[in-house]
Amino acid sequence: MRRVERGEAGIPSMASTDVVLRRFSGGSRAGLRSRVRVVRKRLLWWSVTAGAKGLKRALDVMGSLALLVGLLPVFVAVAIAVRIDSPGPALFRQVRVGRRGRVFDCFKFRSMYVDAEARKAALLASNEMEGGVTFKMKRDPRITRVGRVIRKLSLDELPQLWNVLRGEMSLVGPRPPVPSEVAQYGPEERRRLEVKPGLTCLWQIQGRSDIPFDQQVKLDVAYIESQSFLGDLRILIATIPAVLLGRGAY
Repeated sequence: MRRVERGEAGIPSMASTDVVLRRFSGGSRAGLRSRVRVVRKRLLWWSVTAGAKGLKRALDVMGSLALLVGLLPVFVAVAIAVRIDSPGPALFRQVRVGRRGRVFDCFKFRSMYVDAEARKAALLASNEMEGGVTFKMKRDPRITRVGRVIRKLSLDELPQLWNVLRGEMSLVGPRPPVPSEVAQYGPEERRRLEVKPGLTCLWQIQGRSDIPFDQQVKLDVAYIESQSFLGDLRILIATIPAVLLGRGAY
């Protein structure tokens, strides 16, 4: 250890004081450079993530608006068919849970009889979805004749384009659950709420309701951890043949 030069009365000399100041000033400059590097990295990361979110939102707005306008005749035809087939409104509104647990009104074409919710309790024992969190039946007696057709072709989901345009949903993301399902979620399932829910997702293009619930969760988490603009485009393109084939849709 270097000995500090001292003057009269044990007070450090001017020369030794200069050495100490130079050491401290050098340390301050190094610390400042380190902080600048950290801030620069954070700004770069923020710009990348903000840019990705901006691209995703732009795709949602342009895609949903184009589909709402282009599919207007389909909307009209489906609405008329639903009204003719069974008494009740053409549209069905249901509370769903979105990003960070925020609830919103999710819109669908009505594919069930108006008393479907009241009849659900008597059918719970017939649930065919592995895991028990969501309820699915291939021959659900509550579904109308037109309802079976529009479910097979996913036409009942088209009104959710309005939810996408409003910013409550995205074109691609985990499907929006109902509050009763979320109440049964564990930590892993709750990860699905980290992003906006979507019209389509990985398990929608890989078999839909034929995929067990726990596998649906794994696919949703895999999407969240690796989502990208190009990945969303690939899922949207893959949704077209998945819808036309109708595998797992009921």
